[in-house]
Amino acid sequence: MLADEGLLINVRTFPPPASAGRRGSSEPQKRKGRKQVKALKRKLQWPEEGVPRKQKSCLSSPQAKKRAMNPSRGIKGAGPPKLPPKKSLTEEKVSNASSSRPLVKTSSLFRNNPEIPDLQRTAVEQVQERVFTSDSFDQLGLHPHLVSTITSVLGVSSMTSVQKQTIPMIIQGKDALVRSQTGSGKTLAYGIPLVQSLQGVEPKIKRSDGPYAVILVPTRELALQSFQTIQKLLKPFTWIVPGVLMGGEKKKSEKARLRKGINILIATPGRLVDHIKSTQCIHFHRVRWLILDEADRILDQGFEKAVAAILNAVNTDSEQRQNVLLSATLTDGVVRLADISLHDPVCISIVEELGASRAPKASVEIVGATPASKESDGFAVPEQLQQHVTVVPSKLRLVTLATFILEKCKFEKCNKMIVFFSSCEQVEFHHRLFCKVLTEGPEVGDSEPPFFPSSPVKFQRLHGDMKQEERTTIFQDFLQSKAGVLLCTDVAARGLDLPQVTWIVQYNPPASLAEYIHRIGRTARIGSRGNSLLILAPSEAEYVSLLASHKINVSEMKMETILSCLMKDNRFVGSRGGNKIQQDGEDPSEIPQAKEAQQGSLESHSDDPVLTKSKFGTIH
Repeated sequence: MLADEGLLINVRTFPPPASAGRRGSSEPQKRKGRKQVKALKRKLQWPEEGVPRKQKSCLSSPQAKKRAMNPSRGIKGAGPPKLPPKKSLTEEKVSNASSSRPLVKTSSLFRNNPEIPDLQRTAVEQVQERVFTSDSFDQLGLHPHLVSTITSVLGVSSMTSVQKQTIPMIIQGKDALVRSQTGSGKTLAYGIPLVQSLQGVEPKIKRSDGPYAVILVPTRELALQSFQTIQKLLKPFTWIVPGVLMGGEKKKSEKARLRKGINILIATPGRLVDHIKSTQCIHFHRVRWLILDEADRILDQGFEKAVAAILNAVNTDSEQRQNVLLSATLTDGVVRLADISLHDPVCISIVEELGASRAPKASVEIVGATPASKESDGFAVPEQLQQHVTVVPSKLRLVTLATFILEKCKFEKCNKMIVFFSSCEQVEFHHRLFCKVLTEGPEVGDSEPPFFPSSPVKFQRLHGDMKQEERTTIFQDFLQSKAGVLLCTDVAARGLDLPQVTWIVQYNPPASLAEYIHRIGRTARIGSRGNSLLILAPSEAEYVSLLASHKINVSEMKMETILSCLMKDNRFVGSRGGNKIQQDGEDPSEIPQAKEAQQGSLESHSDDPVLTKSKFGTIH
């Protein structure tokens, strides 16, 4: 009865076992006595409510009969029904919590967020470049077959400003340092005079002669793109053979191509240095051209030693040649590189102030020593580019990005978007997550008409940790597609001509303003229209002032405006509320619920074993 009443009895008051005081008692008997005391102590100290199930089942049958006959507990077949077992305090808390709130993993999404500061945007006269001119390629005295190829194969009828100023200077045989905005046609600015010069070489160039021109580019994708452009220009001049060397390809096949002969060699610096050290058949005896495209990016990626090794190898075999450096931005590294590689260069820079006159200022000057950096004057951006910025608290960054992609690529038609991240891990995480969540259609049995088009959003990824075959396939696929989303790192920020890209989103602000210019330069190319969005945290709001100091104008896009698009998606609002909002406008009381539902949908898919490795809460 004492155990049944839940009383605690001090075991020390019990007399010791009889065998404890006898002499000669064996040690096993002592241990047995201690075990019995401990067992009795555990049995007497447990109250009825806390007795484990195994202990309840072990109670003696007389005690069970007494409890069964106790009127307060109910008699079997008579009196009030037997009450269910009492729940523990922990079970009660769990059940109450599950019944009081929806099954959403996130909490306090809108609490304890820092205040969004007012952006201090000052109006500045933005530096821009008028892309096209009224001049045609016929005025340059080029080979008729080359002019016909430019018009028919490349579909270009008039020159851009940088081409008009650069091509005559390079044809004259002068070294050149060219700065022009992204998407202004710099590849043709050096490719056309290069082909014009090589097709007229006498005696005619043979494949076995080896390289006459070396073109260095920073990334593999740009190497492939430059190779394809040069290949099109060489269509009427079949005896001139281009080739490409880049990391990720088989060195054995590249050595075989070098043995057969390559006249225009396009390469990434690291792979070319590798061949210089290990391939005996490579030589530079006949090199007349050395071109560094996106020169600042080549140095940013740590290729400065590789470029120095290439310059030494080329100088050893060919002392007299023509050098050309091209970039959208001039950095101190490019200035140093121009110092050691260019001889009396022509510095070509075409900028235009957005003033009342809008007269282009084409700058062509002879620079004897170190070319002066002009970045303090501002960066040139495409004229048809609309730049936006939004300030979002950290907890709302992921749902804001997902909603923006939904709005532009599901609810609007034919949008092609590139989203830049700061690391390969971020690209992989968001690619897996968005492929699981944002490609889903409305739930089965939804009575409301679906707002999703028949074809879901197609997500692709591109970063430096991928295999080269996969990178090439994705690059070509996105190049030819009319819509979709490419999640990538800065590996796709330089020189790539991706047509029909309508939006550039920067999820993380770039480390330098030059990188910002190159990122947004993937849209609004060759006079087409484009848009960009920069997502900033409240602590990063001063980035807008930094852009303004370099004459870059951005307009603010409110976070609430972006997130209100969730009301178009029946998955995140109730059917009644969704119809009301779609007809009458935004309902402020419903938008937070839609945000929570979207965030919950994202987090519910984050249980994927691959996704959890990247620490969902810290990624975004």
